[in-house]
This record gives sequence, structure tokens and C-alpha cells, in this order.
Amino acid sequence: MRRQMLLFFSIVYFSSASGQASYSVPEEMPRGSFIGDVVQDLGLDVKRFQMGKARIYSGDSAELVELNKERGVLLVKQRIDREAICAQTTPCALHFQIILENPMEFYSITLEVTDVNDNAPHFNRGEMKFNISESVASGAVFLLQQAKDLDVGVNGLQTYLLKPSDNFALRLQNQADGSKMVEMVLQKPLDREKQDHLSLVLTAGDGGAPQLSGTVKIKVNVLDINDNAPVFTQKIYKSTLKENSLSGTHVVTVSAFDADEGSNSKISYGIMNLLDVSDLFDINRESGKVTLIGQTDFEKKRQYQIYVQASDGGLTDSCKIIVEITDTNDNSPVINVISMSSAIKEDVPARTVVSMINVQDPDSDKNGKVHCYINENIPFTISSTSNNFFSLTTNGDLDRERSSEYNITVTCSDEGVPSLSSSVTLTLQISDVNDNAPVFEKSSYEAYVVENNTPGLSIFTVKATDADWNQNAHVSYILEDSSVNGVSVSSYVSVSADSGVIHAVHSLDYEQIKDFQFHVKAQDGGSPPLSSNVTVKIVIQDQNDNAPQVLYPVQTGGSVVAEMVPRSADVGYLVTKVVAVDVDSGQNAWLSYKLQKATDRALFEVGLQNGEIRTIRQVTDKDAVKQRLTVFVEDNGQPSRSATVIVNVAVADSYPEVLSEFTDFTHDKEYNDNLTFYLVLALAVVSFLFITCLVVIISVKIYRWRQSHILYHSSLPVIPYYPPRYSDTLGTRTLPHMYNYEVCRTTDSRKSDCKFGTAGSQNVLIMDPSSTGTMQRIQSEKNILDEPDSPLEVSHLRFLLTPKPISYVAVTFGKQQFCCPSAVSTLDSGIVVFSRLFLE
Repeated sequence: MRRQMLLFFSIVYFSSASGQASYSVPEEMPRGSFIGDVVQDLGLDVKRFQMGKARIYSGDSAELVELNKERGVLLVKQRIDREAICAQTTPCALHFQIILENPMEFYSITLEVTDVNDNAPHFNRGEMKFNISESVASGAVFLLQQAKDLDVGVNGLQTYLLKPSDNFALRLQNQADGSKMVEMVLQKPLDREKQDHLSLVLTAGDGGAPQLSGTVKIKVNVLDINDNAPVFTQKIYKSTLKENSLSGTHVVTVSAFDADEGSNSKISYGIMNLLDVSDLFDINRESGKVTLIGQTDFEKKRQYQIYVQASDGGLTDSCKIIVEITDTNDNSPVINVISMSSAIKEDVPARTVVSMINVQDPDSDKNGKVHCYINENIPFTISSTSNNFFSLTTNGDLDRERSSEYNITVTCSDEGVPSLSSSVTLTLQISDVNDNAPVFEKSSYEAYVVENNTPGLSIFTVKATDADWNQNAHVSYILEDSSVNGVSVSSYVSVSADSGVIHAVHSLDYEQIKDFQFHVKAQDGGSPPLSSNVTVKIVIQDQNDNAPQVLYPVQTGGSVVAEMVPRSADVGYLVTKVVAVDVDSGQNAWLSYKLQKATDRALFEVGLQNGEIRTIRQVTDKDAVKQRLTVFVEDNGQPSRSATVIVNVAVADSYPEVLSEFTDFTHDKEYNDNLTFYLVLALAVVSFLFITCLVVIISVKIYRWRQSHILYHSSLPVIPYYPPRYSDTLGTRTLPHMYNYEVCRTTDSRKSDCKFGTAGSQNVLIMDPSSTGTMQRIQSEKNILDEPDSPLEVSHLRFLLTPKPISYVAVTFGKQQFCCPSAVSTLDSGIVVFSRLFLE
């Protein structure tokens, strides 16, 4: 390998002239070995190689070299064996072309492969035998088998050496084809009585460094008296044979005669150089007739030399047969499309190169001379650019509207008799200019997506088509920048540039946004590009992802909210109404109410649709005062979601009775570990209550002196009442109630004069364990509607205080006052309270 590398650096060269370059490289170089810098030698630029898609065209021959387009150099692609490529032909050269496109150019490259001494001389036979009569005089010549060395030049066969050399010497005779005829010359007569067998060794050596050699054994059997050797009538025979001749074809007949008589004159013929011709030619051992037994090919080898030996059993003579192979037109032209444009624009100028073609015909003379032509009536022409290379060019104006595709048939024929031809059809597309904008399949799109979708979900696909071709018809989709509720639409959706698939960027929420719209632009790949827009509307569909929320009654942690039911309540009495909402829509927001648990299930029922809690039988004295109801609220979604609420109901006619029972209710309390915070809060509340009590006492005194109505004195139990703004300071809360009743009732009648109010009028009974035995009546503070037909909303209940009993009480609703029948009584302190509380 070291010798090969030294040889490589010593003989690589190049030459460049007129688009040609020549290099030399020794055989057996490893893959990737440097051959030559093509860019520098051809005077080109590396960028030209890259932009022109440079490549090697080697025809039918194996690709032994490769082109590095990044560096612009030639490298060995695979092992190069000079003997496999050129055999004995010297010099051994490879011819190939480097093709460039845009514009099309090609350069011829010649690579000479030099020989290295990688083959030793060898003999076809392992042993040669001779029967030599002892009577043979000195100077007798015996033809020896030639050695074969696949290398050439100095690495080829150079010397022969015969040992031992007591009786025989070697004689070499140069032949016209450069080979050497090896003869063994008898120098000293043989004596069978002294030695009847001789064993010699013939060594063949080449001139390489180091020298390689091969040997063959020669066995000589010494015979008795045969003093006349056969003699050929001609030393050289010549014959002509057409290639592809049939097996058995007669080639030539050789003849020799022997002056001896009997068995010593019987001659046998044989071919000596079996290495080259044994598979092609055969000789009749008795007649000397040479016939063809194989297949000859003029394109592979044009001449054969056959060495024939005649032997009478002891003595021999030799001759040479030269067989010339003549060419016949047996190869059709081979058309190789080196480069072909698949499409050209209709506005290309005339003489534009469309394709470059190489035609090979291995025949010789006229049999290998080729002409090419194309079909008529098309705007193209074909012409020869150099030996065996043709270019197909435009020859007129192209019009895509008249013809968008051409099928060009290229026919090549040789000048042989008969002429052989071959053809190839090239398909060429005529492309249009970009004169059509993309068109969407619909004028607008509307798609639906269920909320809480997976981020990246494919919603739907917009599709646009372009009547142009190729890149001009390649549509890309672009999301036009716009805003949805002040947020960029790209925060909601994205569009695939290639497919037009619209994806959700993140999970959508129906409760935040119901629908939105945006624009998608379809743009083609032309230059300049053309585009069109379409409006896309995304409608978000609701999903049951929100559980019902109970608005009333509110579950408090520090006090017990109770609804009061008198023991005189009839069947169907409205106790209260559970109010719940669901932020979902449609059937996901349809709520149903069920009574899940109750202290007495036979006493109350819940409206399935409206959540109203009513009595289902007459209330009796045996019913417990404390009634605890658990209401289950469920929506209609799939799967459904639910919530529960606890409703406390007091069944009693008087407040003391209620207080005595509800003080025993157990309440869930939450304590903060920070004791300091509660101490400070308690101090602030006590101070505030003290100031409030002073204000209340002063206010009551003033009211007593200013009221002119007489309060009716009743013996019913009395519970102190404080105005709502004062009760709020004691820590109670006002809870929403969907129905309110303004009640005016006498003490001796169950008939009521009821006026229904809106949801703003709220009557709630709050039991606060921290205030011993104190029941507080709460009214929300809202203004009465200005419309005359609207129900009045209670803002405050004000009582006219007087030390004398009266039969009516004046109730103030906002700016209006109403007089109700006596339903109140006074304490010794003059504070007026309702004797019964009818709340629904």
C-alpha cells in the first residue's frame, strides 16, 4: 500500500483545455482517494457546481469515480481494477462527462488508470511433459507454454529462467504483438542409458518492485531413436472470422509432415496457449482442423493468436494462427437521456435546451455512425453538439393554451446494412404563468367545537384550489391577524400552512366566549403571489362542565337559617324555594330538585322543576319543631352534575317556642388558630353594638312621642324586633328568597289580604345562638319600583309606637305607607312586634 501511495502522488496529473480535463490515477486506490480538482482545472466556481446540480455521466460503464459537489473534486468511488477494465490494452483510460444544468453544459473527463504490480505471472498448466529421443541432436527446439501476467508495462511479464540448465537452454523470440515465444533448446545430447527422465522448473518473472513470479514443472522422458521432427507447412496461418459466428464454424486447418515412417511419423496436433483461446477454439488432434466452439465479439476483442504444436511422439514443431474478427452491425444505438426538463414555461425564448442526449453504438465504422431525428409538426429540433451527443431545443413559440404537453419521440439509427435503430419518447409539460388566484370551495365556513377541547385539536379544514400549475398552484394558508374580545385570534386558533387544517391553540370555554370569527388567506406559490380571503366562524358548543350552584338558602357557618311554618299551615303551604343556577346552557342547565333526606318525609315535598318546598299534609301539633331537609339539585347533562343544600324549617306558632328548640341546633364552626385576631374582632363588635344600642334607644323614644296611632294590646307572646340595619350589625345576613308576601292579617281570622312582591322582598328568620333567645326579622333594603303596576318592594318596616293599644299598624314600603289590621302587640317598653310571622 505504501508503494501504491507513493506511486499515486508521483503520477497524478491533469490537463484542461476547451472543456476537457485529463487525470491519471493508479489502480487499486482506496475509496475516497483524491483524483483531481475539477473546479480549478476547468476554471469554474464551486457555486456553479452546486447550483448546476453537477453530476457524472459515464454511460453504460460502471461508476468508478464520484464527484464531490461541495469541494468540486473527483474522488475514487469504488476499487478500480485496471485488468478488469482494459485487460492488456494500454494505455487504459476511462471516459466520462460532467453535466451541469441551468444552463446545460457538459465537460469531457479522461481518467487514465495506470498499472500496479498486483498480479504475478502464472502458467495455465501445472506441468509440461516432453518425450525426447536420445537421437535428437543439439540445437533441437521445443516450444514451451507461455506464462500470463495480467499486468502491463514494466509490471508485466519480463523474464524466464530454466533450471537446471545442464542439457537445455532457454531462447526467447519477440513476436509482433509484443509477446515472447519461449523455446527450450537442447544444448547437450541426451543419453537414455544414463538418464531416462529429466525434471526442470521454468520460472517466469515480472519487472515490478518487488518482483513477482510463477513456476511450472517440465518433465522430459528420453525416448529412443526418432531422428525426424514434424515440420509445419507454414509457420504462420491467417484467418478471418465474423463476430457472432455460429459454434462449429471452420476457422483454419494446419498441416505438418514427418519424414520418418511408422509410428514415428504419426503426428498429433494441440493448442498450446489454452489460457486465452481454450474456450473459443478447438483443434482436431489428427487432422489439424481448427473450429469455433465459443462466441466471439468484435467489441470485446478483435484478434486472437493461436499457437499449435505438432508432435510425432518424440519430436515437435510449432506454428501460429492469427484469427481476425470482423465487425457486423449487431448493436442497435443505445439512447441515454442525460438531462431532461420535465416542464418549461410557455414564455421561454427560442433555442432553449430542453434535453441533452448521449447515443452509444459499439459497432465500428459505418455500423457505429449514428443520426437522430424527431417527429414532425412540433416546435422542437434536435442537433448534434459533439461526438455522440445531441441536444433537443425549442424551435418556435410555445402556447400552453394550445398544447399543454408534448410527447417527443427521438429516433436514432446507424448507417449499417441493414440499419439498426432505437427510439425513446420524452414527455414535456408546458407550464403556465401565475394568472389565477386561489379560490375557496365555500364563500364562508362555519364549524362547531365542543368546549374543553384538547389543545391542538383539529377543528376542520378549509380548502382552496388554484387553476395554475405546479408551484403556481401550491396553496399556502395564512391566519389573518385580528382580535377577539381584545385578544389576538392566534391565541385561539392556528391554521396549517400546507393542509389548511384549523387547530384549537388551547381549550375553549363556552362560558367565556360563545363564538368568534376570523379570516384565512389562501396564497399561491407564484411570483408575485396571488391570494384570496374567506371568513371562518367558530361556534363553541356547551359541555356539562359546571355543577349547579345553590343561591338560596345560603349555608352559613356561624348561624342557623330557618324557614318558619305555622302549625296551622294547610296542604301545599309554600315553605321556601331552593334557588340554584347552572352557568352551562341548554339541557346542561336544566335543573331538577329532589328531597334526599328529611326529618319527616311525610310532611314536605320538593318541586321537581321549581325547587319549591311545600307541605304535603296538614301540619299537626305532633310534628317536631325542628325539621332538617337535604335537597339534591341535579342538572340534565351527560354525565350529570349535582349539589346539595340543607334547609332548616321551624314548625311553630310563636317565637319563644322556636327559640327554645333552635338553640339546641348544632352548628359547624370554623375557628382560626390566630386567637389574637378573634380577640381584636370581638372588641370591635362589642364597641359597635354598644353604640348601636344607644342609637336604637334614642330612636325608639323619639318614635313613641311622634306616633299618633293607638296600638292594639294583645295577650300573644311578644318577641322584640329590631330594624334590619340594626340586625345586620349583630352579625346576621340577609338571604335571597324568590317569593315575598306582604301580609295583613287579623288575630281572629285565617283569611289574608296578601300582595305578592318581587324577589327583592325577603322574609327570613335567622336564629343566632350567640344572642340568647333573640329572633331577628330581616328585610333587604331595596327601593320600590317607580312603575305603578310593579310589585312593591319592602325597604323598611316602621311601626308607629304609642303606649295605648291600637288596631292597625302602619307599615312603610319605601316612600309609601300601608295600614294593616291589628296583628301586632306592644310590650311594656312600647316596642311593637308582629304576633305571627307568615313567611313563604
